[in-house]
Amino acid sequence: MTTLIQVNQVAKDFGTVPVFQDISFEVCPGRHLALLGPSGCGKSTLLRLVTGLDVPSAGDIRIEGELASSAKKILIEPHERKIGMVFQELALWPNLSALDNVLLGMARTSQPHRERRTTAREVLKICRLDGLENRVPAALSVGQQQRVALARALALRPKLLLLDEPFTGLDLTLKAEIFKEIRRLARDFDLTLLLVTHDPLEARGLTSEALVLEKGGCCEQGNLEDLLANPVSATLRAFVANLSRAPET
Repeated sequence: MTTLIQVNQVAKDFGTVPVFQDISFEVCPGRHLALLGPSGCGKSTLLRLVTGLDVPSAGDIRIEGELASSAKKILIEPHERKIGMVFQELALWPNLSALDNVLLGMARTSQPHRERRTTAREVLKICRLDGLENRVPAALSVGQQQRVALARALALRPKLLLLDEPFTGLDLTLKAEIFKEIRRLARDFDLTLLLVTHDPLEARGLTSEALVLEKGGCCEQGNLEDLLANPVSATLRAFVANLSRAPET
């Protein structure tokens, strides 16, 4: 099985301030992975390194075996990595329609303009936004805005979809609906998911594997249910303790 992403002994610092060090993990096709940990531990920073939006201070990152980033070097540009991303704030342009938001995300692809428009309309339809292509984000519900952001990522035909805490602020019903859509799209598009979250419950809804970042390094990693059965990190210990205190319904 070809490994999609290999992160090898990666470290990141900002000037003299270290964020994390010696992080290593793999993402294999179909093995959805969650990056867990408290706010400020470097989860989103690590995602930026995987996408090529930032460079590691040490270590390297390989994509399907090819060196993509090494210490302070980008060897494969973000738009060439076959990676789609949904950001925490969705990053939709408020003055652009749903269709134009998707097209903007495709601006650096090699497809001719007419083919890009066809692809954009196709993924909007797949994301159940047929008939809403010309609406700006403010004219869409929160769930529909989420689907536009997903469509923009899927239009790139990625092998890996990165989700950087995009579910913050959603109510439980809407979150469950979006999770169902993401699982469907992951199956239909043969996508592997890499999810950043501080919430193990979200991770459980979408992933089977987890890596926990704490105190500047990897605290534990492996099958999520196995980790929850015998938690080492403060993140998972607190989650399990809260579950045990929850009242029965």
